[in-house]
Amino acid sequence: MRRLTKTAAVAGVVALVLAGAACSKKSDDSASTESGGENCVEKTSDMKVGMAFDVGGEGDQSFNDSAAKGMKKAACEFGFDFQTAEAQDGEAESAREGRLQELVDAGYNPVVAVGFAYSASVGKVAKENPEVSFAIVDDAVEGENITNLLFAEEQGSFLVGAAAALKSETGTIGFVGGVETELIQKFEAGYVAGAKAVKPDIKIQSRYLTQPPDFSGFGDPAKGKTAAEGMLDGGADIVYHAAGGSGGGVFEAVSAKDGAWAIGVDSDQALTADDSVKDVILTSMVKNIDVAVHEFLKSVHDGAAKTGAQVYDLASNGVGYSTTGDHLKDVADQLEDYKKQIVDGTIEVPTKP
Repeated sequence: MRRLTKTAAVAGVVALVLAGAACSKKSDDSASTESGGENCVEKTSDMKVGMAFDVGGEGDQSFNDSAAKGMKKAACEFGFDFQTAEAQDGEAESAREGRLQELVDAGYNPVVAVGFAYSASVGKVAKENPEVSFAIVDDAVEGENITNLLFAEEQGSFLVGAAAALKSETGTIGFVGGVETELIQKFEAGYVAGAKAVKPDIKIQSRYLTQPPDFSGFGDPAKGKTAAEGMLDGGADIVYHAAGGSGGGVFEAVSAKDGAWAIGVDSDQALTADDSVKDVILTSMVKNIDVAVHEFLKSVHDGAAKTGAQVYDLASNGVGYSTTGDHLKDVADQLEDYKKQIVDGTIEVPTKP
């Protein structure tokens, strides 16, 4: 079994961001406050959870934050310690491998990798550490000790695409993807399909901020803003982003355009985004990463972890759309009808544009 050199391991552990200790009932415990405050249990578990964030890290108001929310809820509920580490723009595969191995070497088990960028690293490090349970969000990686937390992003995106077409006044809408990968193409495919189900002749502008292996498109608000501004200038009045932290730039661009709307992703971003832009968020494609992470950690805590693919779709409420602000109340019946047709199989949503 491979182990890092002492120097590398120490340096790596120092670089880890200590996100919090076990939740307790102390009101002055910041980790306790974030995870549920005085309702949290005292530390009762020897389990130590490690979480490796994707680019953008905690505070992206989207993908990573949702994963963190699920971990903190579980920590509050079960009383375990946790620690997090964050990916950097442009880092080599060896950096991701090292980050996971450093968590293992520091005694963290299970280890949750947030994002498909960790796929190869999880496969390798999990094989070298068969006694450790791993979970990866958004990709299927084979291994007896690996749990794949997967989502039907195309289904939730179909519904917000339908919402965009129903609410658009210009007949032109936009899609901003962070990085052009098969995963993010699922968001685009569902969005386009939903919009065209409502208005077959609707115009849809699509743009990706970066191409693999450059994953900076998930953490570059300036690029997100520029892409959205181009779409708005081209006649779009609603822009949906699947771009992680870059979505903040999309919201900023939309907020400067009278009559325009943005659609958030992963979390209900009308609740998590900056106050200055919350009012322009029509809806969000909600992807319940927090629920999936919480269920995985509960299963490990209970000694009954399920490995392999665990799929969260519309039928299981793994994906959906938010209604904060009541901006969709006039089209709610139509959206729920589309949802029913997807769940019962009448509508099969494509996964590729």
